[in-house]
Amino acid sequence: MNPLRNMLVAILFLPTLFDAASAGQLVEPTLHLKKSAGGGTRVALTLDACGGHTDSRILTALVDNKISATIFVTGLWLKRNAVAFAIMRAHPDLFEIENHGARHVPAVDAPVHVYGLKAAGSLEAVDAEVQGGAAAIGKAGGDTPHWFRGAAAKYDATSLKEIEALGFRVAGFSINADGGSLLPAATTERRVAAAKDGDVIIAHINQPTHAAGAGLVKGLLQLKARGVTFVRLQDADEIGS
Repeated sequence: MNPLRNMLVAILFLPTLFDAASAGQLVEPTLHLKKSAGGGTRVALTLDACGGHTDSRILTALVDNKISATIFVTGLWLKRNAVAFAIMRAHPDLFEIENHGARHVPAVDAPVHVYGLKAAGSLEAVDAEVQGGAAAIGKAGGDTPHWFRGAAAKYDATSLKEIEALGFRVAGFSINADGGSLLPAATTERRVAAAKDGDVIIAHINQPTHAAGAGLVKGLLQLKARGVTFVRLQDADEIGS
């Protein structure tokens, strides 16, 4: 291979190498609930509503079975899902609405891509994503959010400090139930059904055509049959990473 071709190849792969190196500095916070004092099993179900539409299989199952959940919504999702949001607001005993950002942009202040998503790239852009998400919830009639989960749920150290300085707690998790809603139904069901006392589950409620949604419902119903208590983040004593 001649020197010119070597240089062209290096230039071609430079962004990928930069992203890979930077991605190694990102963190994915974990979150657990404190152990139940009475010996029961408490689990926090958190669902991301990134964009697109609403998985009515999940929303209906939660309402019908009185399963509490913390829903992280984006401004994009709120614009397209007024009916689903109205259902959630009509059940304040079940649903806690929290901040998933304005436009589902990873809250990372470095110029990287996370799972194919272009990150905010600066602290100013992180601010816009976080504050814009909170403003969208208020505009839609929701309560002031206190938790934030960024797109892809990964951050760098400076963006974590910035989010906390804006008054938000960063919501990690301990069980990734659906792999971004891309896992098969059986795998999602198995992961959810294996939840133990103190686990915080992350899954998605915005992919109605994906098989993972059906698996999530089956896993949740297994937990309910076991006598698991579902709690929202606002009601729980939690510990982080």
